[in-house]
Amino acid sequence: MNLALTVLNITAPVFLLAAVGFFWVKLGFEYRVQFVTRMAMTLAVPCLIFVALMQTEIAPEALAALSLASFVAYAIVMLATFLVVRLVGLDSRTYLAPLIFGNTGNLGLPLALFAFGEVGLGYAVVVFAVMAILSFTVGIWMVAGAGSFKKVISEPLVAATLLGALFLWQGWETPEFLTNALELVGQMAIPMMLITLGVAVARLETAAMTQAVLLSVVKLVICGAAGWAAAVAFGLDPIAAGVLIVQVATPVAVTSYLIAEKYGADAQPVAGLVVASTLLSVIALPLILAFVI
Repeated sequence: MNLALTVLNITAPVFLLAAVGFFWVKLGFEYRVQFVTRMAMTLAVPCLIFVALMQTEIAPEALAALSLASFVAYAIVMLATFLVVRLVGLDSRTYLAPLIFGNTGNLGLPLALFAFGEVGLGYAVVVFAVMAILSFTVGIWMVAGAGSFKKVISEPLVAATLLGALFLWQGWETPEFLTNALELVGQMAIPMMLITLGVAVARLETAAMTQAVLLSVVKLVICGAAGWAAAVAFGLDPIAAGVLIVQVATPVAVTSYLIAEKYGADAQPVAGLVVASTLLSVIALPLILAFVI
């Protein structure tokens, strides 16, 4: 009973905020996703990442181990997903990237914060950064047939991660007034991302949901197993292991749909995956949290 209540306390704020965005759109109110997303990814999330890394008390060695474990986990997911897509005969341009990369920002960061506190958030931003780097390079190559290393370097969240890691390694801190300002801006990120997630899901049009549900279950099993295997292989501490498993197992990100639209892949099946996997996560993520806590 206590465990169930703990998991509910962790997950309820996440899905309630997403529900705010969902019903906001359904009631006919305006919500400019492009503006909010740009503000979140250009300003709020980089500030959140930088302050979280700068202030974390996690040993640099532990963060390095988690970074390597994250790359290995995603490598396992890529291999397993490639085999599934080939065996089933699906279009790799459409299905491969969405089944690999999850919503480590909108869902993963707040879940890590609510479940494991500030230490968990420090770990989560590392996994988020690894996913972002892979998504903007390998992920875009899967969809468009060309990588985008220049885009990775220009992403504010990548710069914030590298700068935060430098401050952590050197033991530096920004002046208190600047830290307070950055922290205040960063606090916008999580509610903005969750509400935007709900808005985006509410606006998606989907079809062929049976296939989307089955693929979402396959993605969840592969990603959860890969996260657990990488955590065990690198001997991560319980919090780092829990964060890695949760982050890798997050549902398909809305950005996968946007990338499919931009680069000419079949976007409607991706939209179905976003909706199906997000709805599945309402049940699956609490169960995963119950397992890792």
